[in-house]
Amino acid sequence: MRNRAAGGVAVLIAAMPGAAWADPQGSGPIVGALTWIQDTLMGQVATTVAVIAVAMVGFMMLTGRMNWRFGATVIVGCFVLFGAASIVAGIQGAARAAG
Repeated sequence: MRNRAAGGVAVLIAAMPGAAWADPQGSGPIVGALTWIQDTLMGQVATTVAVIAVAMVGFMMLTGRMNWRFGATVIVGCFVLFGAASIVAGIQGAARAAG
């Protein structure tokens, strides 16, 4: 049931007109603060965390204690983390094309 509701919300968001994507008036400071947080987390912090996670997976492989599900999760997580901007741009482009 939960997945069905999430899918319904995604369809509703995708069906919104283009004007709904604009920032509301007076949201400049909030958007600026969130952009700063995004830039901080996507910069040096994300790179450092990703390097440590990949190093942990490598060390686990060297010692023979590799949990392959954990390793795959780390790799997919790195792709999602660093590809988040492209993923969002693709979703927004698809939503605009549909609307």
